Amino acid sequence: MKAWSDLYIPPLDSRFSLKALSLHDSATASINALPVKPIYRMYVCGITPYDATHLGHANTYLAFDLINRYLRATGAQVNFVENITDVDDPLLERAIRDGVDWKDLAHSQIELFKSDMVALHVIPPAHYIGAVEAIPQVIAAIKDLQANNSVYKIDEDLYFEVRSDKDFGRRSNLSQSEMERIFAERGGDPKKAGKKDPLDALLWLAQRPNEPGWESEFGIGRPGWHIECCAIALSYLEISPDDKTSVDIQGGGSDLIFPHHEMSAAQSKMINGREFASHYVHAGMIGLDGEKMSKSKGNLVLVSNLLKQGRDAMAIRLALLGHHYRSDHMWVERDLTTAETLLEDLRVALSRTEVAPTDSTIEIIADSLANDLDTPSAIKALKDWLAHTNSGLTGGSPGELSRAVDSLLGIAF
Repeated sequence: MKAWSDLYIPPLDSRFSLKALSLHDSATASINALPVKPIYRMYVCGITPYDATHLGHANTYLAFDLINRYLRATGAQVNFVENITDVDDPLLERAIRDGVDWKDLAHSQIELFKSDMVALHVIPPAHYIGAVEAIPQVIAAIKDLQANNSVYKIDEDLYFEVRSDKDFGRRSNLSQSEMERIFAERGGDPKKAGKKDPLDALLWLAQRPNEPGWESEFGIGRPGWHIECCAIALSYLEISPDDKTSVDIQGGGSDLIFPHHEMSAAQSKMINGREFASHYVHAGMIGLDGEKMSKSKGNLVLVSNLLKQGRDAMAIRLALLGHHYRSDHMWVERDLTTAETLLEDLRVALSRTEVAPTDSTIEIIADSLANDLDTPSAIKALKDWLAHTNSGLTGGSPGELSRAVDSLLGIAF
């Protein structure tokens, strides 16, 4: 699948020395520095395209865009892979509800998502892969799991034995009862008859009446959710024999920690023997009116709707970056109006020929990002620079600061 258009990222002057990037790892609940490498492998879970991009999605993709930008600014390459779950129960259910073909619904929402990402200035993935186009890779991955005796059949469906991975549960650090509860809430079937363990994960769903299916040696059917991401990541991240893990960074919203990322990681480990990721990185949830923003609840603020209202995409980005990427918070209109005012003030200041010194501001922005993407501190540095400029201080380069903010924070003036 073709991703959205590539972006020009202004280079950061070589006199600015960038620290190693430290990120919070959900598996260890600690902030750890990424090893310095010439190439990083980052896998980020994409949307299920049955509705438009809401601000919770945007918050997640902006977080990993910051990681992508920072690593590139250090001179490294980033092999960034993102999936899109373009066949799944919620998509099929929405298509039936709306009386449309599920493929047409998926296509329309994928195109809308791409346009939102372009507007928000998000670097496109090197590989943007749909579940449907990855079915051959999924079939191959299931066969590898079968070879490792990790698969069993219930009726015509195939399931993965989660306990075949002796580290299962270590990445999410939840009790069995907590996992069973969350699994049931997030698409799992812990009470299904015939399962060896309530948490065993669906790998291949035999075709149901009036649902799509694809030929395989397991019969006509379609992939389970977790094996989809596992197969795509292992197929497109160019793992070398020397790599201790399959991925440097596994990313998504915190609602994916369990079951999705735990199960994808377990399946991956049973396929190639490596721990799936060096860092499991998760963005916080954004809520509205006291509840997490989600498609199932319908309490959404859509990026596309804000853009239709004439709101500035860079202000939307700035408003989201005003909160730390890992924080759960409620979306309030005030965040956007405050960001719009700050953005306009910065544009005016950056149009001047004489501005306050900029080197220290750029250094603070870079150091803040290196410290687990501390965007609130980076934005505070911009506000301080703005105040100094308005007070009459001089000696800075507005063009260099503008390029640095674009390069590191993704805010184009």
